[in-house]
Amino acid sequence: MTIAPLPAATTAVLVVYLVTLGVERFAELRLSRRNLARLATRGAVERHAGHFWMFVVLHAGYPLALVAELLAGARPPAVWPLWLGVWLAAQALRVAAMRALGERWNVRIVVIPGELPVSHGIYRWLAHPNYVAVALEFVSAPLMFGAWRTAAAFSALNALAMAVRIPAEERALREATALK
Repeated sequence: MTIAPLPAATTAVLVVYLVTLGVERFAELRLSRRNLARLATRGAVERHAGHFWMFVVLHAGYPLALVAELLAGARPPAVWPLWLGVWLAAQALRVAAMRALGERWNVRIVVIPGELPVSHGIYRWLAHPNYVAVALEFVSAPLMFGAWRTAAAFSALNALAMAVRIPAEERALREATALK
């Protein structure tokens, strides 16, 4: 692989993006742990955890693939502001999901036996807004940089992970609700 020097402006934006992504993901993991501790005092349990490794690999590999594709020659297209707008919309959707779930938001499948699923906020209109936000991110952020291979590969991998995660989460919610 030939390493293509990145223009200074692309490098600066990439660094800002990667730092933002890292801070966001680490803050989410911290919030998730804190929420799990709070929920555990109310009897919450984690369910169907066997596939969580897929998300660790997916979210750890994504920034590496993005950087590799840029070093291989990908460059931001003229329409990069469009993809920035989609990425910002994904962030708003994620925040709406986290606000609606409150302390029930988690990166893992955590349920409180007997409690009904959240159906207010963004959940009135969309069953899995956080997953839609992640899907939008895996498309829009790489395309901001012209990294279409990363967008395609990680969107496909995310779709495979969601094909496991969403049924597992819905099953866990049904099981928890049945205990009411």
